[in-house]
Amino acid sequence: MTAHATLSVALPEAPRAPGPALRRAEPCTLVIFGAGDLLHRKLMPSLFHLMGDGLLPDDFAVITVAREHLDVDTFRTKVRDALKTFGPSSSAGLDQEAWDRFATQLHYVPGELDDPGTYAALRQQLAATDATLPGGRGHLFYLAIPPSLYADTIQRLAESGLAPRVPDPKQRPWVRIIIEKPFGRSLASAVALNACVRRAFAEHQVYRIDHYLGKQTVQNLLVFRFANSIFEPVWNRQHVHHVQITAAESVGVEHRGKYYEEAGVVRDMFQNHLLQLLTLTAMEPPVTFSADAVRDEKVKVLRAIRPITPAVMHDYSVRGQYGPGVINGKPVPGYRQEPDVAPDSATPTYCALRFMIDNWRWQGIPFYLRSGKRMPRRASEIAIQFRQPPHVMFPLPEGQTIEPNILAIRVQPEEGIALRFEVKVPGIDVKMASVDMDFRYARAFGDLDHDAYETLLLDCMLGEATLFTRSDEVEAAWGVVDPIIDFWAGKRPDHFPNYPAGSWGPSVADEFIAREGAKWREP
Repeated sequence: MTAHATLSVALPEAPRAPGPALRRAEPCTLVIFGAGDLLHRKLMPSLFHLMGDGLLPDDFAVITVAREHLDVDTFRTKVRDALKTFGPSSSAGLDQEAWDRFATQLHYVPGELDDPGTYAALRQQLAATDATLPGGRGHLFYLAIPPSLYADTIQRLAESGLAPRVPDPKQRPWVRIIIEKPFGRSLASAVALNACVRRAFAEHQVYRIDHYLGKQTVQNLLVFRFANSIFEPVWNRQHVHHVQITAAESVGVEHRGKYYEEAGVVRDMFQNHLLQLLTLTAMEPPVTFSADAVRDEKVKVLRAIRPITPAVMHDYSVRGQYGPGVINGKPVPGYRQEPDVAPDSATPTYCALRFMIDNWRWQGIPFYLRSGKRMPRRASEIAIQFRQPPHVMFPLPEGQTIEPNILAIRVQPEEGIALRFEVKVPGIDVKMASVDMDFRYARAFGDLDHDAYETLLLDCMLGEATLFTRSDEVEAAWGVVDPIIDFWAGKRPDHFPNYPAGSWGPSVADEFIAREGAKWREP
């Protein structure tokens, strides 16, 4: 068995040269439709933290539109309670002075989203906030509502005149809209939703959000690839054996049983998160670091993915569903025993796919993507495994082989980058061991300043769209996964559940990757 050690890489303590100052958002009003978990757990804490760091303008306002009939003081109290629980300084207590400042910027409009009166009341509230600035302010609309309400809400926003189409991206005051994932539940529905969006808005006004793209490691992937010349020469089919992209979750479906029964793991994780990681890993260098240049290259990757047809589906895909098991020493139920899940459910909670990218750089190199619930630990990473040396001159015990070099980019929970390579063990004999050079963001830079939603919210206010998906990108991603979803829908599995909770997935997935002379990493 090859020994493993860890070499920690620390940055020097010398003062760093100052980088460009963070840009402060222009005066604007953020209108949030919906007051559920997303608002209280993510959006309000993110805005509060951005305000504390001086990244929001003084002339900033938040208007929440939701069906619950509350007065503004009651709503503010609910937000304050949420900040105490989920805010960035929740453990140290809420800063009273900061809260008093933040509270004055919060407004609330009760009403149903299909009631014209709701939009009339919203118009009055927007007029009141706009009146504080002679030149007006930008308006940002955030759809933190169920996807089934997107199209109708977008149409009513447009018809009410609250969110007009703005052809020129330089026009001020600006109007933008943020649409949460999932953007559609199939290619046909995504095309229909895009058509609805295009009738109301210009593409530059639309920000389709995926919080994975706001994570520091995901953003750093572009810097890592294109600012370090030592990696570009080996980032191709000549040197890479295969790529693994894993998004493992230790939790089950929890309170999302009803949603998950309709979605399944491919809609929930592959169409957005995992394909985004694949495109960033495989894309060519963009001409410039601009939103459209980056997104152009990502779309090219999606269009180069070899279609998985029904005839070869079994060679390219594995699905699974977790049964009862043990996680962290505690027994947990199987998927079919979860609330709001059918007792004979055929919904997959695990999937492994092999994608082939038919282009010059990656021809013949498999990209393995997998995701599953109730796995041993929560972990997301991109692992590039390099080819073995063409000839091993060193003596090895019978049956032993050299471990492959692996570059692992950890997305969560501990963001960082590790490089595994072989070294000689000290001593007279020639013995080898694998070691990891391990870079960790928290160790090098301290706690991360801003989480994913903070980064993405600020980018929306600044008009920076690089980390958001474009309409053609969304449709191309659905075009990749739709045939898999459709095939499985017509082939009910008779072997579910096929992996116990607390394992790394069904055994057939190990056989699946072994066909190409590879094995799964345990992040």
